[in-house]
Amino acid sequence: MKKIISVLLLGIAIFTFAFSSPALADGATVFSANCASCHAGGKNLVNAAKSLKKADLVKYEMYSAEAIIAQVTNGKAAMPAFKGRLKPAQIDDVAAYVLEQADKDWK
Repeated sequence: MKKIISVLLLGIAIFTFAFSSPALADGATVFSANCASCHAGGKNLVNAAKSLKKADLVKYEMYSAEAIIAQVTNGKAAMPAFKGRLKPAQIDDVAAYVLEQADKDWK
C-alpha cells in the first residue's frame, strides 16, 4: 500500500512540474511586488483609460510581449522605468503574466 501511495504521489509531482509554468508564477510574484500598487486586477490607477485589459492593450498597441517589455524596461509618462530594478528575465516574466491575465480578463 505504501508503495502504491509513493508511486501515486511521485506521479502527481511529476505531472505538476511538467505542466506548470514557472515563468508565469515568477511573473505573478514580480507583478505583485512591483506593479500591483498601480495595476491591481489589470487596472490603471493613474490613467484608467489605459488599463491592462486586453481591449485597452490592443487599442494602445501594447498587446505584445515586446511592447510590454519596452514599457516596463524604459517607463513612459507616469510609469517609472524598471531597468536596473528588475532583471531582464523578470521583465519577460511580467510581460508573459500580463498577457496571460489580459487573455483571461484578469479573473
